[in-house]
Amino acid sequence: MAHSRPEPAPGTGRDPQLSRRALLGGAAGALALSALQWSPLGRIPAADAASTLAVPPDFPDGIALYQQTFQNWSEEVTVDGVWTCAPNSPEDVVTLADWARAQGWRLRPLGAAYSWSPVVVDTATPPQVVLVDCTQHLTAVSVAPGTPAAVTAQPGVTMDALLATLKAAGYGLTAFPVLGYATLGGVLATGGRGTGVPAVGETPLPGHTYGSVGNLVTSLTAVVWDEDASAYALRTFQRTDPQIQALTTHLGRAFVTEVTLRVGADQRLRCQSWFDVPATEIYAPPATAGPRSLASYLHDSGRVVCIWFPFTTSPWLRVFTPTPDQPWTSRAVGAPYNFPFNDIVPKSVSDLLSQIVAGDAAATPGFTAAQMDAISAGLIATDSWDLWGWSADMLAYVRPTTLRITSTCWNVVTSRELVQQVVSEFFAEYSAQLAAYQARGLYPMNGPLEIRVTGLDQAADCLVPGALGAQLSPLRTRPDHPEWDTAVWFDMTTVPITPGNHAFTAQMEQWIRATYTGSYGAVHAEWSKEWANTPAGAWTDTAVMGSDIPDSYRAGQAADDGWDAAVATLDVLDPARVFSSAFLDGLLR
Repeated sequence: MAHSRPEPAPGTGRDPQLSRRALLGGAAGALALSALQWSPLGRIPAADAASTLAVPPDFPDGIALYQQTFQNWSEEVTVDGVWTCAPNSPEDVVTLADWARAQGWRLRPLGAAYSWSPVVVDTATPPQVVLVDCTQHLTAVSVAPGTPAAVTAQPGVTMDALLATLKAAGYGLTAFPVLGYATLGGVLATGGRGTGVPAVGETPLPGHTYGSVGNLVTSLTAVVWDEDASAYALRTFQRTDPQIQALTTHLGRAFVTEVTLRVGADQRLRCQSWFDVPATEIYAPPATAGPRSLASYLHDSGRVVCIWFPFTTSPWLRVFTPTPDQPWTSRAVGAPYNFPFNDIVPKSVSDLLSQIVAGDAAATPGFTAAQMDAISAGLIATDSWDLWGWSADMLAYVRPTTLRITSTCWNVVTSRELVQQVVSEFFAEYSAQLAAYQARGLYPMNGPLEIRVTGLDQAADCLVPGALGAQLSPLRTRPDHPEWDTAVWFDMTTVPITPGNHAFTAQMEQWIRATYTGSYGAVHAEWSKEWANTPAGAWTDTAVMGSDIPDSYRAGQAADDGWDAAVATLDVLDPARVFSSAFLDGLLR
């Protein structure tokens, strides 16, 4: 199938520009500015006279301790003055766990904090909590070449560093989160994934997966309770060990100090961008879907990212195709982050956001149109609409400096032949609800709707005979539905302070859960995003958190191999709940 290369559009003059982070600082003063990468806010050493907290009693010697402010990606979870430490080794984490149990404190593993959900801490975090920062010293990574190959890494290594190490050794991953500054530990804990299914006729490469990054785990080491020693200890779990099923995707309810992943040969990808394909074509009903439908792009290339701004006609469509040799029309790149305009906001866009923040919600259609115009102009100005390079350079493209938006995300696990129907029905409902809200003078969603399609966690992908699946992975396969081989992800985003956004996403969540049921599919929330929305906010729908979500991990699994089994295993491995929080206590029960 041939798709035309986009031509420069008329009237794409460049406005004065702001960084996206500066935009939030100027247009939405309630949102504090963040550093280029997540960084401690107001770090104060424990011995400093400026410290405002009582020092944790008998804290272990030799482990740096300081108080600082925690702030997550969207800046909606901010906790002032929380104790944080930086262990030098996995053995230090064992020491910390024994200390915390003896003192009645809790430990929370901390990576880059590139998350929307309160799985690290929440705003009600009590003072008897210490964050354990993995990014200072627990960052080792090494590759074991061969057939098959593997990489062993500690949780604080960033995905950028991991992927660069793999690339230098000739290896890569098929799919991974686009935020390269995220840590491996955080990605694994929340079931992090990328985008992609095999194109029709494509032979998957050994050592790769189209599911979550965690599906590549062959073994991991965690700090767990040793009943015989009456103390915590390091223990290594193999992919065939039933207990590893709860540890691979653990939501922060455990502390993994090292992981070994299967990896395969790297591959070159071609990334083509279009901004002239109407969303109504991409998401057309199956009966009328043509050569520019999502199903058609998946058929040809398998890897598609579609970013549609509300009230606009055409999305930013990106198609990634395995391409060993450079096409003559493509520009070769040798590093990631090849869409620099993604971090810059034209003044025309910032002015519109300022109007929205000031109360003029009716400026939203102009704001979203201006964002899409900036993307189309940026693709042309930077010659980025047709790129070619290694996988890590193609698939990592969101820096911490991009516009801080909040995100509610659910997936639909279904069969690949139903993907077009799934996206068509969702897009129709999403558009109808936007129009209904607009008719009432409400504009709750001013960020893009991002739709991606992935495979599921096929345990055999890790090349370990008898490998077991992660019990809390949103991409876990369903034994009762072997025809379900695909997941469609709906990522609904908006600027965090937008009035009415939680009411809107709550309504969409209810529709998703009511629509994709029975033999059609099953749904899961993305752990790192917002979910269980009510008009009062995210994570406030107690019925969803206490029933719907747990039931979604019980359905179709053996009685001893679902949600309850995972919760029980995590309790056995950490009976004192040292690695837990009030939020996780309420969820994992």
